[in-house]
Amino acid sequence: MEEYKPVAAMVVTQCIYAALALWSKAAFTGGMSPLVFVVYRQAVATVVLVPIVIATNRKKMKEMTTGLGMVGFVLVFVASLVGATVNQCLYYQGVHLGSSSMATAMTNLIPAITFAMAASVGLEKVEMRRPRSLAKIFGTAVCVGGAMAMAFFKGPKLLGGQHALLHSPSSGSRWVTGALFLVGSSSCWSLWLILQVPICKSYVEPLALSAWMCLLSTLQSALLVSFLQPDPGAWRIRSLFELSCCLFSGVFGSGVTFYLQSWCISMRGPLYSAMFNPLCTVITTVFAAIVLREELHVGSLLGAIAVIAGLYVVLWGKAGDGGKRGREPEHADDLEKTMTRSDSMLDAGNGISEPFLRAEGDLTEK
Repeated sequence: MEEYKPVAAMVVTQCIYAALALWSKAAFTGGMSPLVFVVYRQAVATVVLVPIVIATNRKKMKEMTTGLGMVGFVLVFVASLVGATVNQCLYYQGVHLGSSSMATAMTNLIPAITFAMAASVGLEKVEMRRPRSLAKIFGTAVCVGGAMAMAFFKGPKLLGGQHALLHSPSSGSRWVTGALFLVGSSSCWSLWLILQVPICKSYVEPLALSAWMCLLSTLQSALLVSFLQPDPGAWRIRSLFELSCCLFSGVFGSGVTFYLQSWCISMRGPLYSAMFNPLCTVITTVFAAIVLREELHVGSLLGAIAVIAGLYVVLWGKAGDGGKRGREPEHADDLEKTMTRSDSMLDAGNGISEPFLRAEGDLTEK
């Protein structure tokens, strides 16, 4: 049974992500503001995390509050702004304007975009003669092509879809805008991963770092919403359904998934965790069609398949980096430790202390 625990943990994690995508889509269709939802989600996550950090690190509280320094605090502030505030605002706007299934499919772009960003700034070494490097380049191109197909080529409908329970049109400019928001969200998350390299050199306590980012993101997103939506009525929670969605996103979407992914990565490494990401897309697509009556299109299906296929090609290429540590730049080794996806910003610290791919012997020992 020990061998199946990591599998069960990742399946539960992806089910939580799928439930959150579907639940938030239904809440937005009912009139809840996606931007306000981000504030409530981050606030709930902060309320959950801060007491845990205090309870588990009582003897190190002074060190944890002053250990960042001015430069470290600025980096954490920028990282929380990019990876939590802007990322989640774009993501949930994309869910609102597009569909929950497209949103979960687009998150599979993150490893490919991260590789492209890292290669452009010299954190990732690209050797054109090595099959693994070519695989990462090819996989990135396939991911981007799949995302473009989902955004601009919908194609004919699958399974009908004319009897929609949710009257939120996912066609025309709204669909394209939602897809662009989701691509922007994935890009912000990839930039957040890049920023973790300098941050975690001086501040390596992932739980406390997550609490700091949740707190800062709550303040940032609240300030952002006050400018973009000055109407006080936008903050009102209209139903128990919306309240439960906010609580679920903060407690389960952030807290529970943080624990499950952190434990699973400590057992199998971030690559093992990333391989389960497409499961969320499959679950969300099936239940979105059944429960929310979202329209499925040929273009969206083919695009999602291309994104998932590109993800695995990139992961295959990235897995080969474990065998050539001596020839890689030091920064590339640091970046590998952050290359793991999570829709929750709390998952960010999970991969910091573990290699991107564990050795085969380590896996068999577990």
